[in-house]
Amino acid sequence: MNRWCRAGLRSAALMVAAHTAWAAGLQAGTSTSGLHAATPAPTGVNMTVAPAGASAGRADDQGRIRIQLVARDQVDLSSEISAKISAMPFRDGDAFRAGQTLVALDCSLYAAQLHKAQAEADAAVQLKRVDDRLSQLHSIGEIEVQQADAKAKASAAEVAYMQATVRKCGIAAPFDGRVVKRSASAQQFAEPGKTLLTIVDTSRLELKMIVPSKWLAWLKPGHVLTVTVDEVGKTYPATVARIGARVDPVTQTVDVTAALSSHAPELLPGMSGWAHFADAGR
Repeated sequence: MNRWCRAGLRSAALMVAAHTAWAAGLQAGTSTSGLHAATPAPTGVNMTVAPAGASAGRADDQGRIRIQLVARDQVDLSSEISAKISAMPFRDGDAFRAGQTLVALDCSLYAAQLHKAQAEADAAVQLKRVDDRLSQLHSIGEIEVQQADAKAKASAAEVAYMQATVRKCGIAAPFDGRVVKRSASAQQFAEPGKTLLTIVDTSRLELKMIVPSKWLAWLKPGHVLTVTVDEVGKTYPATVARIGARVDPVTQTVDVTAALSSHAPELLPGMSGWAHFADAGR
């Protein structure tokens, strides 16, 4: 037998062996009903089942409900004018107090325009006074007096406009809070409406939760509860502040918002925990 025949027989044998192995594997992976066996879960995927009572809108055996801390206000700060940023002293995570300057803009050009407008307004006022005096002496007509008066008013309006513009050269903190994200830096050019800082009010955190709608029979605003926060392991007193305006007809649940009874600076938006209602078993 020549070498070409031997090569052909070897190839045929390999094909038969591969087909036999494939058929055996297919039979092993097929159930008696002809369906493929379930594919095992990929590694790295958490297949843990949530414990009883951990689902939204359902209390556990101890009458607890899952809650999440949220900030009452989160604001994207942006400039109202076009100018170069001269200072942004606060960085991500920094705390600030209400009234502190978060962004300072270089407004030397606007300040110069304000001085010019003030000078023109002073000149317009002086001209009006002269025209009023000349009008009393019947030296000029009424039209000249009206024109001088209109010019004085226009100059005053320009001064007011430039004063308002200059006041926008600094962005002050509207509340006590912390910087979530800093989207610009000093020496960059600020454009109107473009976000510079994202800040969050950490002084008034709220508790968001979903409770069974049947709780509405006894749960009212002002109801007292306690909250245990997972991240810090502490328990805090709170009261129900607001109850949602509608019941979800599918899950038979309603949104509830509670407020902490005292300020807790260690708490941050996004933390979660358990709310305990003493009357949850009613």
